[in-house]
Amino acid sequence: MVLDTFTASDGAVLHYGDSRTRGEPLLLLHGLTGTHDDWQHVFDLEMLEARARVIRPDARGHGRSTNPSGAFTFARCARDIEELLDHLAIDRVRAVGMSLGAKTLLHFATKAPSRVSAMILVSATPRFPEEARALFRAFAAAPRSEEEWAAMRANHLQGDEAIRSLWSLPARFADDPTDMRFGPAELARIDARTLIVAGDRDPLYPIELAIELHRGVPRASLYVVPDGGHSPVFGNERDPFVTRALSFLELGAS
Repeated sequence: MVLDTFTASDGAVLHYGDSRTRGEPLLLLHGLTGTHDDWQHVFDLEMLEARARVIRPDARGHGRSTNPSGAFTFARCARDIEELLDHLAIDRVRAVGMSLGAKTLLHFATKAPSRVSAMILVSATPRFPEEARALFRAFAAAPRSEEEWAAMRANHLQGDEAIRSLWSLPARFADDPTDMRFGPAELARIDARTLIVAGDRDPLYPIELAIELHRGVPRASLYVVPDGGHSPVFGNERDPFVTRALSFLELGAS
């Protein structure tokens, strides 16, 4: 994998990994407070890069990416993805998004449906229920331990103020009534084959929201992870997810 950068239209310098291998591009979008390296805990990346051109960006303000304007919405993240693909001269991708990444993909796939052929949405939601907004505010207000600071400093390289900004983002999401608001008309624009992955014990997004997505996205399938929480693709849940994901993305063994 080659690490590279490009500059977004608002001046953010966004870092990404690009395997530059042959095959249809596969975009992997990490979750909030994560980085592109998180995907090594899900996929066998060496195997994946032998079957597709794998592109793994750090979202703005995450990892090595900057966010000088301070602007952070899921819609802005989707614009970053559009600009990255334009920069790489890539017209169409398959994609996997986890939480933040899944919400970014919802925006991208509704805005530019022709540019996504297939996507997997892990812990997505069409909207934020009030229970989730309350949890977002509590998370943003919680004190952080030295261990949490050390873990974040190891992964996010723009300094402590940038880390504080990442931890504060859920409160901003909670107070924004417009950024995540996908009704039937918006979801119907999605042309991609879509696999919706949801844990049936997700504390943020009740399973009814995954069903709402499944009913609204025209070419959607639903995979419910038994006893799964938020982002149920790690640990014991990894292998079943990877098997389904590779099959869905048509990246199984040849």
